[in-house]
Amino acid sequence: MAEITTKRQGELPRGVLELLRKQPEGMPVSQVFPAIEMVVPPTPFEDTDYPNRPGVRRYEKIIRFSTIGAVKAGWLVKSKGTWTITEEGREALDKFPDPEMLMREGNRLYRSWKHAQPDEEVDQSSGDEAATSSSATLEEAVESAWLEVRTYLEQINPYDFQDLIAALLRAMGYHIAWVSPPGPDRGLDILAYTDPLGASGPRIKVQVKRVASKKIDVDSVRSFMATLGSQDVGIYISVSGFTSEAERETRSQETRRLMLISPERLFDLWVEHYESLDESDRQLLPLRPVHYLALPD
Repeated sequence: MAEITTKRQGELPRGVLELLRKQPEGMPVSQVFPAIEMVVPPTPFEDTDYPNRPGVRRYEKIIRFSTIGAVKAGWLVKSKGTWTITEEGREALDKFPDPEMLMREGNRLYRSWKHAQPDEEVDQSSGDEAATSSSATLEEAVESAWLEVRTYLEQINPYDFQDLIAALLRAMGYHIAWVSPPGPDRGLDILAYTDPLGASGPRIKVQVKRVASKKIDVDSVRSFMATLGSQDVGIYISVSGFTSEAERETRSQETRRLMLISPERLFDLWVEHYESLDESDRQLLPLRPVHYLALPD
């Protein structure tokens, strides 16, 4: 892509990383694009549409493609529509202030990751526009699919969501002893064991929150931990996720065993154990795999 200079190849990912450095918990990609446009405006070429795809601007797809190297270098994480800078990415910004230097280091790490052509520099922009558009389209498809799933989880009936979690635990081999009926639950939604009688292994207490308005804070996590006995294992599942302070509190525990499950992790577990679910339970979050051509990067 001759229209994109070597310097530009570094400016775009650098701009994205600089933006994300100010957002330690990451940003939805839908917010990344308008924000980065204010920092690194599109060139006249990037501001045009693809000839055969009216209404599809090059800028966003070129950004997606140009950041592949940052992902492979370990500087950037793209997960289900959220982009997050890593500690390595922060260090790279400080160590390589020049965009071209940053690009070349990214190419070096990308080449190391790829384990191919070690004596030749990998030029991530050397592909034609069809390759750039195809790579970006696959990324967009994954994000769109996840957005639909997350919206579904945010809107599902709270008690159906509770049943979904119980179904997942059964598929994972746990035995459900009790599921909270409608009404006050006093901080406990599901009780499970590792054997049918609960005679061995820990007692598993599960708290389920389907509220999508805000992340679960550290006070809510502490309240749940207070219900755990010395032999209990706690699982806290939230559609809205958890604040960084809540996650740090959980990691710092040395005596209480508690696992926080984000919506992303919940979805991954559902996919992993989907074949083990009863057919009726699958309807709580029905999925259909779609296959894409996945050529080597």
